[in-house]
Amino acid sequence: MSSRSQEQNQSPGGLDPYLSRTLFLLLLLAASTPSAKACLVYNSGNGSSINCHPTAEPPHHLPADTVYLAVEFFNLTQLPANILQGASNLQELHLSNNRLENLSAEFLLPVPQLKVLDLTHNALSQLPAGLFQASAALHTLVLKENCLEVLRALWLNGLKALAYLDLSGNRLQMLPPGLLANLTALQILDLGDNQLEVLPSDLLRGPLRLERLHLESNRLRVLGGDLLAPQPGLRYLFLQNNSLATVAAGAFQGLKELDMLDLSDNLLTSVPTGLWASLGQPARAMKEGFDISSNPWVCDKNLDDLYRWLVANNDTMFSRKDTLCAGPEDMKGRVLLEVARSQ
Repeated sequence: MSSRSQEQNQSPGGLDPYLSRTLFLLLLLAASTPSAKACLVYNSGNGSSINCHPTAEPPHHLPADTVYLAVEFFNLTQLPANILQGASNLQELHLSNNRLENLSAEFLLPVPQLKVLDLTHNALSQLPAGLFQASAALHTLVLKENCLEVLRALWLNGLKALAYLDLSGNRLQMLPPGLLANLTALQILDLGDNQLEVLPSDLLRGPLRLERLHLESNRLRVLGGDLLAPQPGLRYLFLQNNSLATVAAGAFQGLKELDMLDLSDNLLTSVPTGLWASLGQPARAMKEGFDISSNPWVCDKNLDDLYRWLVANNDTMFSRKDTLCAGPEDMKGRVLLEVARSQ
């Protein structure tokens, strides 16, 4: 390389341009509070990644090439105004463990390429309509551990590419019809650890290839026959720690891809004949396993269908010693699988 070319690739101060940019970013992020630690900045060929944790000062402006930003554990009730302005290449935004109570409808407009938004453990009780109007690229949305008591379908408008939606750990008591109607790309839905007692029958109409559904740690009493029907490709279903006393005979009909089912810690005493017809052997092994423990099973002839299914599928059964008969009196405390094998 000629000396002229070398001069062109150097900054005015004689520094390598890569080093010069890194120093500039560090100075920019630390300038507002000289005594505070600087946010950590990492540069790669894709752009700048910025991690801010106490005792650093949250940035008020971002370099134009920022692709990753984490501002976490600050207990912020609001974000610096226009923090995302000029960062149109941002792809991941992590704002967990703050105390954010609301977001403006225009908050995400400057970052149309955003793919991941993590708002875990904040104080959001609602979302503004239009928040995702420019978020057609968003793949992952985490709203875990907020204060959501209700949801509105229009809050999720615009999420054409959303594959992962985490709403766990909120205060949801009911869900509106058509909540997921436009989320055709959704693959993982987590509604665990809420206060849901019933689910709209059309909840899963919308996603075209849902693979994982978390409904654990709610207050569900009934699993209807039509809830899961729109998702024949479902592979993981978590229903543990609810109040399920009734499961409809056709609840699992058509779930020929199911690899894992957890029904533990419910109130099941019996299940209808034919419930297990599409699950496990001989059609297909439930290779990740199943758990029906900690239910008050009444081990009489009404469980004959379950007995046969358990014998055929016991290789993938979890918590065998905790899957016990609660009645009748002469069967109380017996291991359900042993009873099944004796029939």
